[in-house]
Amino acid sequence: MKPSLFAGNALRGMLIGTAEVIPGVSGGTVALIVGVYDHIINGISHLVRAVGFLLRGKPKDAGKQFRKIKFTILLPILFGMILAILTTASILEPLLVAEPEIVRAAFAGMLIASLYVPLRLIGKSFRSIHLAILILGAIAAFWLTSLPNAGLDSPVAWQIVLFAGLAVCALVLPGVSGSFFLLAVGMYGPTIAAVNNRDLGYLGLFVIGAIIGLLSFAMVMKWFLDNYRALTLSLMIGLMIGSLRALWPWQDDYREPLGITDPTGPVIALLLGAGVVALTIGLERYLRSRSTQ
Repeated sequence: MKPSLFAGNALRGMLIGTAEVIPGVSGGTVALIVGVYDHIINGISHLVRAVGFLLRGKPKDAGKQFRKIKFTILLPILFGMILAILTTASILEPLLVAEPEIVRAAFAGMLIASLYVPLRLIGKSFRSIHLAILILGAIAAFWLTSLPNAGLDSPVAWQIVLFAGLAVCALVLPGVSGSFFLLAVGMYGPTIAAVNNRDLGYLGLFVIGAIIGLLSFAMVMKWFLDNYRALTLSLMIGLMIGSLRALWPWQDDYREPLGITDPTGPVIALLLGAGVVALTIGLERYLRSRSTQ
């Protein structure tokens, strides 16, 4: 592989990895922007088929599927993602401690702006049934994030594996942030801390969950997107809207909402966060229009 190709794909991976760490910014959306979304999804698909053939005792068929995976593209992307996650996590953790209101407001702005992506994907096919699903998803997410002590400040092994598997589905569904999902269930802080502290036990369980997610949940999500696209996107939009409760800037240690105090900083952060995502979406549309000319 040419060094320039490796560097280019590693840079793409760094952009995706940075997005995966920031709640409200979708790694799947960034993968679309930098032109590697299809490579990632197809690679997952071929990997799942290869594992299936191996389990059925068909190594030749498994080998054919492995050879279809574009490792020269995906491995540099993976390298860049890991590098970006380690770097970005070290920056975000102290900010979450020092300026929680500012950070939550910025994340909320990013999430609000990113709602445009799944809404655009639904487009004119939006019907009353989709609105009903959206509302149900919003109610469910709002209720879940309203539960007392809902945050998983000290998640046990099965929780780490399960929620890591669900969060990694964000790579399959542009517009949905995996790190925001972790934030909504209270696992974002512990996960960022585990990355910075090199907690190999926690990270090992997280990687296991992510692999399971790629081999199962992500493929299930892809099937729903292929067969019930608008319904699935409507549910995701509802979940995103309802989960905004977890990003109310002013809240106590138990995630209970507090009254507004000095809104200037959080409002500016919210607008800046929304602006970052809006610029990202605008760049995606521009690149797509250029590629079709």
